[in-house]
Amino acid sequence: MAKTDWKAEAKALKKKVRKLKDSLAAAAGPVAEAVQEAVGDVVAAAKKAMKPVSPLAPEHFPALPAIKGAEFAAVEAGVRYQNRKDVMLVRLAPGTTMAGVFTRSSTRSACVRDCQAKLAMKVPADAGAAIIVNSGNSNAFTGKLGDEAVAAVTGAVAEALGVPASRVFSSSTGVIGEPLPFEKITARVPDLVAALKEDAVEMAAQAIMTTDTFPKGAAATVQGEGGTIHIAGIAKGSGMIAPDMATMLVYIFTDAKIGANQLQKILSRNVDDTFNSITVDSDTSTSDTLLIAATGQSAAAEVKGPVLKAFETALRGVMRDLALQVVRDGEGATKLVEVRVTGAASDEDAAKVAFAIANSPLVKTAVAGQDPNWGRIVAAIGKSGAEADRDRLTIRFGDILVAQNGWRNPDYREEDGAAYMQGQELVFAVDLGLGKGRRTVWTCDLTARYVEINADYRS
Repeated sequence: MAKTDWKAEAKALKKKVRKLKDSLAAAAGPVAEAVQEAVGDVVAAAKKAMKPVSPLAPEHFPALPAIKGAEFAAVEAGVRYQNRKDVMLVRLAPGTTMAGVFTRSSTRSACVRDCQAKLAMKVPADAGAAIIVNSGNSNAFTGKLGDEAVAAVTGAVAEALGVPASRVFSSSTGVIGEPLPFEKITARVPDLVAALKEDAVEMAAQAIMTTDTFPKGAAATVQGEGGTIHIAGIAKGSGMIAPDMATMLVYIFTDAKIGANQLQKILSRNVDDTFNSITVDSDTSTSDTLLIAATGQSAAAEVKGPVLKAFETALRGVMRDLALQVVRDGEGATKLVEVRVTGAASDEDAAKVAFAIANSPLVKTAVAGQDPNWGRIVAAIGKSGAEADRDRLTIRFGDILVAQNGWRNPDYREEDGAAYMQGQELVFAVDLGLGKGRRTVWTCDLTARYVEINADYRS
């Protein structure tokens, strides 16, 4: 069956299922309920079968360490999706310190603005905290209704957990411009609270997915003074991924004893080389959120001195791991591309060149087609706005020297480039020969599947 044929068949099947559900809804009794539940199970299985997992996905979700002082739960609330968990809750122990970075979009969501305001508040030393997240609706560009929805959701969680509303952080991800049906979330808060447990982090990672094809997690440990410090993080993100964060939600948890100011400094100085160095499609989201919570429950002493440096290195590793998983799950992605730019007049110029290459539809489609069309890289450099000199440029595919001194390398063979492009993980290295500026960014190819996913996103 052709691709367009199965899409038409799928839409027709959806209509039939909706009619069947309407008929069942009008019926009564246990038989009708059982049939309706069976129909839901069949639909969920069919959707899962039609949604292929990225070929760049890891083999399985990693075994994340339990973070003492952090408990997780997830439920089905039907915010947009049916027959899948779409809301997750995290309860954090009293004394937890928090930090975060967010999108700089001028149309950022109500949740983002609320989180930013709450992080700026003075926090009692013994205050607990919570994070609640829904998928399927971003609660962005929803005016006063959006603010009211945030207040209702965070207020319900605060009351149920006995923590101040100012310590309940929320995130929403999904369709923009539609009012959030917050009553569906608040109705499930008691169930979320009852289900909280330390080892449910994978379930939480699944609940925050939208177009993601796999849940994302990463972890690290640090040997502190008197005990081990654990770090565990989860993320969602697949499309609308570009610097200034992306359509990403990232939550990192640690049992380290560390102050909020120190935690914020570490997070802020490591975001540029991790989450702000990836791009799938150059679009920045309204909802980007990265929150980190330190429960202080480790047996290790307060993080400082050499341990502080080791902690930052480990945290940066978790952040980079999660960031690269997002690119590996880029909508329709089949290849991971690392773009290394060196020799620029400044770091700013290096970033301009790197992102011009990484965001170029011509470069990305050439990668998808396994075409070693290095001329498209030359064109991207030229349009970047960075200082460049044709006769000083060097371009490599991995270890293959493709071009230098303003011309193709005489020893370069097209068949070598074509063979290299067949790999799943590629490195494009550009040296501008002008200075010491450098930047590395990661992207993926642009395939027909990306168009299919985004053309049908709301249908």
